[in-house]
Amino acid sequence: MALADTITFEVHGTPTAGYLASPETGGTGQAVVVVHEWWGLNEHTRDIARRWADAGFVALAPDLYRGVVTTDPAEASKLMHGLSAEDGVETLDAAVLRLAEAPGVDPDRIGVTGYCMGGSFALLLACRNRTIKAAAPFYGDIPDDPDIAMLTAPVLFIGASLDGWITVEKMNGLREALARHGKSGEVKIYEGADHAFFNDTRPAVYNAEAATDAWQRVTDFFRTAL
Repeated sequence: MALADTITFEVHGTPTAGYLASPETGGTGQAVVVVHEWWGLNEHTRDIARRWADAGFVALAPDLYRGVVTTDPAEASKLMHGLSAEDGVETLDAAVLRLAEAPGVDPDRIGVTGYCMGGSFALLLACRNRTIKAAAPFYGDIPDDPDIAMLTAPVLFIGASLDGWITVEKMNGLREALARHGKSGEVKIYEGADHAFFNDTRPAVYNAEAATDAWQRVTDFFRTAL
């Protein structure tokens, strides 16, 4: 059973919250930053962090919204669009530093994953922060080409064929960009799945078969890459 609690770390001197989950057995040194969806750091994201801990990883889910959580899509959209890429990456950079100091973490074995908005930030962080050794973004937006060119970590991108936001066209563009720049990466598209299919608190989009397979793929990926 995971050992988990809310912690604080500083971003330019400002206290920022995060949810840290650790394996009861101490883990293997592998760790993962978990970046929340546009809803904020809610119980679903905390549950995912605990799942990572149960799988043997130390996991830290930082709060990009500084305590704000919503269930309203209009408010979530407002919050997401009010968060600049620079501010989000700065918070995640600070979270990586905090995670590297956590008990049971090897600072050379840190990965990042995220969902929806968090998937966008997960891939962007991997492009800009060389401490990140592997990235598994779920249906996040694709960084600009100059960012992809800076990528040093292997990527497993998880997407959905019915996604109207992160479209198959966008995902094919990522696949092409990774190949063009000689980067190590795979784009896995689940046929018949929709955006947010991993979120088991949303029955309208949750796809148990795809979610189960994606979880296994990503945990295997991190165990090998980290």
